[in-house]
Amino acid sequence: MGTSNKKTALPETKPDGAELRLVTSDRSWIEGKAQQQLETTAQLPAIELAVGFPDLHPGKSYPIGAAFVSRDMFYPALAGNDIGCGMSFWQTDQLARKVKLDRLAGKLSGLDLPYEGDEARWLEDHDLEPSEFDYGIGTIGGGNHFAELQQVHKVHDEDMFALLGLDAKCCSMLVHSGSRGLGQEIWTNLLRDHGYNGFAASDENGWKYLKNHDYAVNWASANRALIARRFADQARFDIAAVSDNCHNSVTVEQWRGGDAFVHRKGAATSQKGVVMIPGSRGTLSYLVQPIGQQDDTAFSLAHGAGRRWQRGEVKPRLSHKFSPQDLEQTTLGGRVICEDRDLLYEEAPQAYKDIGQVVADLEQANLIKVIAVYKPMITYKCRRYSRQERYGHG
Repeated sequence: MGTSNKKTALPETKPDGAELRLVTSDRSWIEGKAQQQLETTAQLPAIELAVGFPDLHPGKSYPIGAAFVSRDMFYPALAGNDIGCGMSFWQTDQLARKVKLDRLAGKLSGLDLPYEGDEARWLEDHDLEPSEFDYGIGTIGGGNHFAELQQVHKVHDEDMFALLGLDAKCCSMLVHSGSRGLGQEIWTNLLRDHGYNGFAASDENGWKYLKNHDYAVNWASANRALIARRFADQARFDIAAVSDNCHNSVTVEQWRGGDAFVHRKGAATSQKGVVMIPGSRGTLSYLVQPIGQQDDTAFSLAHGAGRRWQRGEVKPRLSHKFSPQDLEQTTLGGRVICEDRDLLYEEAPQAYKDIGQVVADLEQANLIKVIAVYKPMITYKCRRYSRQERYGHG
């Protein structure tokens, strides 16, 4: 597969006719292993379209930053264990100029720990049933999950910005989390009973999985909403939802004249309004409007910057240059709340690709229009953690 600045969505075919596309440019770097995983996954039976986005990077078995379309079969493994993981974006009524960063950062705590409020009421309000996994509702989780207070850096589309009810003078909030232990349990049961194999479209067991999957997607959305509510309550400001976008899922959608299975792993859907595409805790985030027909990119977009370095590579590369204290403040003036020192390094901005280039590639492919750009003020990851919390349900 090649790259080009003129046409960034590049079609290829395999013998049975499935399309293979890589949305990128010669200014972006895509790791060879990630491309190989994309090409290999495209060879699965019944896959008709495989798309890699500028944030494409290797996963354990399948690429992250990709979407796949099939009809006669679907593959739960392509969505992975954190079913329903996504980004929710919120407008606050807090004037950015009045925020005292260090003071507010000192107030925030417990977003990585179980919710102590009326959990049952929250579940009921979101049409969810009580379960053994509800200890995780309202918690961020490990890995690259976070809750972030942001402020407007630049507005590109004043009309759309106003139409969304956004206020450039006030802070916003971005929450990244998923279905926690619930999604992990669904995944564990899937591997135990079915392995990595796909399901035929007519398979009853497959539709049972999709029912559990859809419940986990709803649970994940409710989880993000509670994280945002907890953050807002501690900071003493009000919030209003702007968008909520899932990027790990298998859904049935209309595609090229009929029902199809759209698998997304680290790919945001472009069918639910505006999309927030974050960088890292030390870079900008972009609120964008999907444009164009997008059937040749599986109605999907990049979900973030994408990893440049694997987790185990980061600390050896950075620890001799930066102390943990150095990493608790960003070059944009933001504060980072993360008392897990390994995670502090693993999620350093240097470990991620250039989000500006990712967005530029999407613009060049005529997939998005930038509405506004935001910069981080406070990024919350964890106050404390247990190894089970970090590795069991991240």
